[in-house]
Amino acid sequence: MELVLQNFQFLLTGAYYTLLITIVSMFFGLIIGLLLALARLKGNRLLSGLAKGYVSIVRGTPILVQIFIIYYGLPDYGITLGPLTAAFISLSINIGAYLSETFRGAILSVPKGQTEAAQSLGLTSWQMMRRVVLPQAARVAIPPMGNTFIGMLKETSLVSVVTVTELLRSAQLLIAQYYVAMPFYIAIAIMYWVMSVFFSFILNRIENRLSKAY
Repeated sequence: MELVLQNFQFLLTGAYYTLLITIVSMFFGLIIGLLLALARLKGNRLLSGLAKGYVSIVRGTPILVQIFIIYYGLPDYGITLGPLTAAFISLSINIGAYLSETFRGAILSVPKGQTEAAQSLGLTSWQMMRRVVLPQAARVAIPPMGNTFIGMLKETSLVSVVTVTELLRSAQLLIAQYYVAMPFYIAIAIMYWVMSVFFSFILNRIENRLSKAY
């Protein structure tokens, strides 16, 4: 473990990029997911069909293939992206598809009486969605959304294939330098676990606070 301690700062840098990729991808994934869910529920037939097709394609193909398409495929059409940018885009696109199903189910779980009461008060569709439906749907969506977030934290290791020096890539570089594998793999496993426990704690606090509100 002496080698791990000597290179701990390097591993921390990798952990920083893992967190950065996770948070940025989750942020844009939330926006994409909500827009897709609203398109499927409230959009016209064209928008609903496009959203459904997007979700089907993204969920039906491996995330590694999507990363390769963004990073290695787009240059064929004159679009060249840096490794980090490609990681942000590919993971945001992927997580958005999964979150859209979470949001759609959460919105549909809101009792119909709630929307009828909002309509009787004269609220517009947007006001009803923002003030009545989405706050209640958020309480339902938090647990599965938390699982998706933790899953994304671990799936960031896949972007090492496009030379993003996140946590796994950092360990691989150290292994190549010292020709010792086990200490570094154990170290990053512990770091992934610590980050997962931390975010699980934060999400549980948010879930408990929303539960008290209702």
